[in-house]
Amino acid sequence: MEGDEHVKVNDDLEMVMAHKTDVPPAQGTSMINEVGKAVKEILFPDDPFRQFKDQSRERKCVLGLQYVFPIFEWAPKYSFAFFKSDVISGLTIACLAIPQSISYAKLANLPPLMGLYSSFVPPLIYAMLGTSKDMAVGTVAVVSLLLTSMLTDEVSPITNPALYMQLALTATFFAGVFQASLGIFRLGFIIDMLSHATIVGFMAGAATVVSLQQLKGFLGLQHFSTKTDIVSVMHSATQQVHKWSWESIVLGVSFLVFLLITRHISKKNSKLFWVSAAAPLTSIILGSLLVFCTHAEKHGIQIVGHLNKGLNPLSIELLVFQGQYLKVALKTGLICGLISLTEGIASGRTFALLKNYHTDGNKEMIAFGMMNVLGSWTSCYVATGAFSRSAVNFNAGCKTAVSNIVMAIAVMITLLFLTPLFHYTPMVVLSSIITSAMLSLIDIQTAYHLWKVDKIDFLVCMGGYFGVVFIDVETGLIIAVSISVVRVLMHVMRPHTAVLGNIPGTSMYRSTEQYQDATKIPGILILRIDSPIYFANANYLKDRMLRWIEEEEKLIKLDQDILHYIILDMGSVATIDTSGINNLEELKQTLEHRQLQLVLANPSSAVMEKLHKCRFIELLGEKWLFVTVAEAAVVCNSLLQA
Repeated sequence: MEGDEHVKVNDDLEMVMAHKTDVPPAQGTSMINEVGKAVKEILFPDDPFRQFKDQSRERKCVLGLQYVFPIFEWAPKYSFAFFKSDVISGLTIACLAIPQSISYAKLANLPPLMGLYSSFVPPLIYAMLGTSKDMAVGTVAVVSLLLTSMLTDEVSPITNPALYMQLALTATFFAGVFQASLGIFRLGFIIDMLSHATIVGFMAGAATVVSLQQLKGFLGLQHFSTKTDIVSVMHSATQQVHKWSWESIVLGVSFLVFLLITRHISKKNSKLFWVSAAAPLTSIILGSLLVFCTHAEKHGIQIVGHLNKGLNPLSIELLVFQGQYLKVALKTGLICGLISLTEGIASGRTFALLKNYHTDGNKEMIAFGMMNVLGSWTSCYVATGAFSRSAVNFNAGCKTAVSNIVMAIAVMITLLFLTPLFHYTPMVVLSSIITSAMLSLIDIQTAYHLWKVDKIDFLVCMGGYFGVVFIDVETGLIIAVSISVVRVLMHVMRPHTAVLGNIPGTSMYRSTEQYQDATKIPGILILRIDSPIYFANANYLKDRMLRWIEEEEKLIKLDQDILHYIILDMGSVATIDTSGINNLEELKQTLEHRQLQLVLANPSSAVMEKLHKCRFIELLGEKWLFVTVAEAAVVCNSLLQA
């Protein structure tokens, strides 16, 4: 009788296995092909050279020219209707760019003219090389703050302004080289290290610090802390209470309220976008007239003073490539380049999404890099795509990058003929312009959204914010990025695993924790691994599998049943390394000692190839390899029933 039963079980096993779907064999791939495929996916996921295939030599030249200079792609289709829209939007953003450029140069502790220079040359270069239709190029407050906070640790802009300016220009050059290199070598994925939460926290922290720095202008102080942390700034302000100028306070607060009201009006009615855009220039005009008529400069109101006429002077001979200050210039350039690149690309993508067109990230990086390299040769400091100006440009109805050219021409006219008009511009009005622009960067609503959705992202955001506000800008950025990296490492080192059960009436197997009606099959434990298996998590996953098994065996003992099969759902395991395979072998041996059978379901081609090369499939037996979890469960259950 026992022999007959044994024969019957073998017959049932053969019958079940005969209907088993074979897993496709591994495809042999050489190391060169494997590495080449990985590099291509990282550097050339969009296959930028596909458009050159099967083209004549002349056509390839045209396409190559259009690829390097995108202006040649859209310029032949340019129309007079586009030109009218671009002129209107260009003049509109010029009204915003001129006062902001002067203000941000002041924030960077550079001559006001350098702000105007940086809104003349870089926009012209971007118009030829950039791919965004809505981007408005120029200086931005956060980068201006970064520049001054990093350089003033080494050189004082007050006692040694010439050297300070040289280092600012050199940092701009390095920022440009760094940005262009990322684009040329297609390494833009590096900026993905700055997550959305990191940027929100960093920007809010920088905006807070920038606003606090404006206390110098609001209070009419001559000397102020060069440190950016809130403690040093507030200490500097409170220690000089006797030097506060009530005239500056009244004037500054009045213009700040005016600017905030105009922004509120523009937000309420998008058609009135020009109200907010024209407010900074209007403030400068009104402030200058007020000072000129009342001679307020003689009563404690600081003014911009004399500005020379003329276009950007060459500055290539001022760049510093040796000596003790090279390191700080290089470090400043890399960080400023990274932050400005992130803000610029984010701005371009935002408005491209609204208009349903595509921006090329690598071309954008090359455009930013070239405009900063050439800008450093023409007395400009770090420029990028300014979000506030781009928003005005978008709302003004721009059609192409010609709006940047129109803006640059307006700035050129200002440099040639109108700079004397800024002589009586009150410094406190510039502080008001900067503060009003910064308040919009403190995005409390987004921070609250992060708190509701993802507490770790909120922690990243707050880490960046408080690091910037209480320590310094670089440290805040490092803190936010470090928390993000630790989070990624935790996901890699401690990946999620789940016990699966069958959804009644279907062939689907889902997490029993997520789906309460998912039922387990007696004698079978189905586990899912939601991560690639690497050296960093292989031991953990093996131990976690064994813990799942022990917990399941304790539950089974209560039902007087026995566990026989362990099915691993490998569908989410994109790849596996040798450490992972070694741990699978150890897991199999451990299960054999416990008289448990390991079963693999749905392994990917990359995993299959490595399992074949390590002969793990031979060790396991191909009969224990299945295409789906459902098929594995049916076969194992049939064997149990047999």
